[in-house]
Amino acid sequence: MQHIVAQDWLFEHGTDEQIVIVDCRFTLGQPEAGRNAYDIDHIPGAVYLDLEQDLSAPKGEHGGRHPLPNWEDFMHRLGEVGIDSESTVIAYDDQGGAMASRLWWMLQALGHSKVYVLEGTFSMWKQAGYPVTDEPPAMHATIYEGMLQEGFLLQMEDVKNRIGRRGTVLVDSREKPRYLGLEEAIDPVAGHIPGAKSYFWKQGLNEQGGWKDAAAQKERFADLASADEIIVYCGSGVTACPNVLALKEAGFSNVLLYSGSWSDWISYEGNPIVTGEE
Repeated sequence: MQHIVAQDWLFEHGTDEQIVIVDCRFTLGQPEAGRNAYDIDHIPGAVYLDLEQDLSAPKGEHGGRHPLPNWEDFMHRLGEVGIDSESTVIAYDDQGGAMASRLWWMLQALGHSKVYVLEGTFSMWKQAGYPVTDEPPAMHATIYEGMLQEGFLLQMEDVKNRIGRRGTVLVDSREKPRYLGLEEAIDPVAGHIPGAKSYFWKQGLNEQGGWKDAAAQKERFADLASADEIIVYCGSGVTACPNVLALKEAGFSNVLLYSGSWSDWISYEGNPIVTGEE
């Protein structure tokens, strides 16, 4: 797999020069839980980046529940934890890759190709008997230099202008009941963007909680084979990222993230909303 590394590979290479391991554990609604879990134990050498403090900006009127941070601020933070443009970054979490994929996507968007998500979860790492520690890593601050690439990111107006466009497909990464508008425990309005297809992000994982291989991902997205452009969204731009990764594994190249996602879409009065199947 192109964007996933096996746990045994990380065990063998985790201390190699230029490798930076990043713990991205986070629990929605419990903002301290990820950092507290990291302080208890983590993969040796891993630094911690917080979904809401480091990988998002504060919530505003628009932009969704997890707006992307200022890119200059993000690059400064990368440098603080020892990541530069030559680093090989391995990200992990305990949610099957949801939070780690957010970091993966953000680095990819800056043109950083040497970034990977660890196969499985931190819990699986521990269960397999690989080492953990509570010791803080020795961080060597550096300067990260990158530039936001074209062809990664769309804003609300971009998405709105593409609804119904031939060759463009919207992928909704949330659970099916939220897509259908049957339930909505997080955002104030239920439903989905007109024309979107439902592909719950966790369907990209196997029964063991690891990632399905490229062939299985290709089969999962077989109905999208004729698409010229795929726009992926979720509730707030986080769990869309594992679907972006899965689509890349399946061989799709023109895959864009609507970073504000559903929580941004519904913040604009008058945006069309659909419930039920399409």
